[in-house]
Amino acid sequence: MKIQRIFLVEDSKTETIIITKILEDAGYSVVNAHHAEQALERLRTFTPDLIVMDVVMPGQSGFQFIRTLKRDPATSGIPIIICSSKNLQTDRLWGLRQGAKDYVTKPVNAGSLLAAIERVGAA
Repeated sequence: MKIQRIFLVEDSKTETIIITKILEDAGYSVVNAHHAEQALERLRTFTPDLIVMDVVMPGQSGFQFIRTLKRDPATSGIPIIICSSKNLQTDRLWGLRQGAKDYVTKPVNAGSLLAAIERVGAA
């Protein structure tokens, strides 16, 4: 699958700027949301090729939000990469069990994030 449009769900303005720049510099089109509720609203009119999301957010956590997306037929097929400061192996495994395709830790390394996107696109 060719990934072109990425939906970034990140509550930190600084991380949003950093990750958006990495993605746009790599040629991706990026749409942002700052929490799960805003993301759900935007997903009504925008269908991305991939979602990159944080875990620690106000309201629904990223783990809860993945479950919400995977239960909805309109969003269940969109691949998800978690990008989080939660860097324990148990966090990674839990994220993958919820339905994420990959897990990248913060601080964001451009190479790691872009490699994860390539892996998801090649699957």
